[in-house]
Amino acid sequence: MEFPTDDNGQILAEMHQEGVDLNKSHTLDFFILFEKQADAEKFAKVISEDDLAPATKHQKCPDTGVFEVLVSIEMVPDHQLITDMENYLESIANPLNGYGDGWGILAE
Repeated sequence: MEFPTDDNGQILAEMHQEGVDLNKSHTLDFFILFEKQADAEKFAKVISEDDLAPATKHQKCPDTGVFEVLVSIEMVPDHQLITDMENYLESIANPLNGYGDGWGILAE
């Protein structure tokens, strides 16, 4: 199986090598970071009302002090779908001074 030569492609290749079934649906966690708690809360409210991404949690990172919103989405881990979702989430986060910080899945 071949993957694009970018960050998402590298993560997918590693998952494939570890035996993760990339043809079935998984819960992917997208990490969106904010400097201010109010911005993180606004983003979490907006995105939790979205049918595509209703599951969110937010917390202050004890190591960095930034506010992290975790958006959990049930989807097949397809390169283009992941890239599109990252772009969509950032299109909402960027006007609120937020930015994407990658994604992952919990090992099963």
